[in-house]
Amino acid sequence: MDDAEANILASLGRVRLCDLAAADGLPSDGYKMCVSALTQSLAQYSAAVVELPPADGALLRSGLDSARLFFHQRGYGSGEAGGGGGSGDAREWCKTSGYYADPQMWLEMYDFRPGITPVEPNGVAELPPSGLPDMFSVLGKVSREVLDAISFSLNLRSSTFTELLDNIPLRSQEVSSSVLSACCHSRPSMEGAQQHSVASQDDEQLLVFSDQENQIDKTLLTLVKSDRSGLYIKDLQGRWILVDGDLGPLDIVVYPGLALYRETAGYVNPAVHKTEVGNLQECMFGRCSLVFKLMPRSVARLSGEEMRAAGHGVDAQFQVPILVNDFMQTEHSANQLFPKNNEPSPHVEQEASYNFVMKRKKEGRKTKALPPSKRLRLEAQRVLKERVQDIADKKGIKLRFCSLRDCESHIKSLDRPCENIRTEIGWPPGVPFVHPHDLPNKAKLMFLEAYEPGWTASQQDLESRSL
Repeated sequence: MDDAEANILASLGRVRLCDLAAADGLPSDGYKMCVSALTQSLAQYSAAVVELPPADGALLRSGLDSARLFFHQRGYGSGEAGGGGGSGDAREWCKTSGYYADPQMWLEMYDFRPGITPVEPNGVAELPPSGLPDMFSVLGKVSREVLDAISFSLNLRSSTFTELLDNIPLRSQEVSSSVLSACCHSRPSMEGAQQHSVASQDDEQLLVFSDQENQIDKTLLTLVKSDRSGLYIKDLQGRWILVDGDLGPLDIVVYPGLALYRETAGYVNPAVHKTEVGNLQECMFGRCSLVFKLMPRSVARLSGEEMRAAGHGVDAQFQVPILVNDFMQTEHSANQLFPKNNEPSPHVEQEASYNFVMKRKKEGRKTKALPPSKRLRLEAQRVLKERVQDIADKKGIKLRFCSLRDCESHIKSLDRPCENIRTEIGWPPGVPFVHPHDLPNKAKLMFLEAYEPGWTASQQDLESRSL
């Protein structure tokens, strides 16, 4: 690991689970600092580290030992590469269970899903790695604590995501949507399984991309505990960051998935990840890990209603509710998920126009003076970029503006949906929360004066000098 990578690892948000526990009354300073560290790390690196209590950490380490022994003692059969429950129904994304192998990815998995008893091809119940029910319970609690912390950071009501999640405990005949997977990468004897068929598509339905280099889980949250490093996640700059290379015995990695991205209207980006195990030929057990995926119920709906209710701007693409089951079966492309990474900003043209005008002024060329309305528009665009966006970035806020008509209708209302974000970034009272480019000229002036006091006087001074 080079120095740059070590520095990045050191800056990942690290929080203790006990500090994430919410309590009645006003939030303590410790809780707010813990939530801030968590959400800032998720925003910058799409991952964070959570330190578990000693008893829970010991349970997971014991679980990893059990998983290593389980895979080491297990052989291969042509019927197993592509197993996963032994029935047609078990091939649904929310019903995968039991053992299966993917020789092409050198990966074996055992899915534990409460409510389903996996069976061998001969009809005999499978004997799983030990401790899975207890570990499922521990990691389920951790994931819900993290989810509550995220809802607090977004100023959502407590237990906002409860409607998306399974009952605690499960009711009669219910099957868990969430799943705990014991995984083994690159077990040396896996080389003998290369002749078998490609593994089933069960767990691939939890991925947006089939390309191993760009995997995105369709989860709310994913929690990972491994015995060897190898998990990489892309940060905001597009760099692959090793996120499990410096973990303590009580640490686990947590990262968001696509379902949370959809439910929070794009405010929490999903992690793009891959696993690289390197050369494990000398390791007889390969790389073992425990992966808990907190999934929404198949009958739930993903929508931006809670985000709108909290005053966040919601883009049109997130305003149409979608059934979770349909969401899981819908393919997504990188361009659909992150258009900003592949397309120029919608305001690049205005910025280029402003820069061109300023360049001509500096060069002293004679040019016709800009009309007042156009000058206002370009100045508003500049202030948005230099002032407002800087405030939003420092506070981890994504600017999502209202439409002019809608905002003008509720601008004097006490419960306007954009109130929270307006307050956070110091948006001037009486000015609709829309893109400055679309503001009426009078509102543009108020906007400019709010973020650059004295702007009007300075413009008048410039005009007098030019005469």
